[in-house]
Amino acid sequence: MNKQPERIIKIVVIGPESTGKSTLCEALAAHFHTIWCREYAREYLLQHGTDYSYDDLLTIAKGQLNLEDEAMVKIASKHQQSSVLIIDTEMYVMKVWCEFVFGKCHQFILDEIVKRQYDGYLLCKPDLPWTKDELREYPDLETREKLYHHYRDLLIEQNTPWFEVKGTGQERIQSAIDWVQEKYL
Repeated sequence: MNKQPERIIKIVVIGPESTGKSTLCEALAAHFHTIWCREYAREYLLQHGTDYSYDDLLTIAKGQLNLEDEAMVKIASKHQQSSVLIIDTEMYVMKVWCEFVFGKCHQFILDEIVKRQYDGYLLCKPDLPWTKDELREYPDLETREKLYHHYRDLLIEQNTPWFEVKGTGQERIQSAIDWVQEKYL
């Protein structure tokens, strides 16, 4: 019989595009010898294209939750007393995306925000140089900062601890590692 971890500590990485979220997730997972839940939107948009609709965002949200649930099952199957799961994107990101692009948000996403519980958030500040890729929409710093403030406002209004990740290179990664370690391990 597999022994379940006594505790899975769920840390979510959020922020505007091109702020190093995936890089940070990968580094945190390596440091804490764990797995990370990737962002489903990238996979979806690469397959279906970037001309997405409001309803596509609901499909993306459900895909993200499925990836998170799969990651929880995978991490729970390990034989450790406690584990850390790093999650790249969750329903706050979907809420901001829906509202920013379409001016409204699916009730399903809002309901999931209430239902899902996380232990901490890492909010990536848009202080890294813009890196272009085929999926990114907002190269201008003004828009990325506006989105950053939407995320920040959401985090301020809720009770889960959060930390602003800023700076460059290893200092950016190390500050996130230090916060997770001090707060949860």
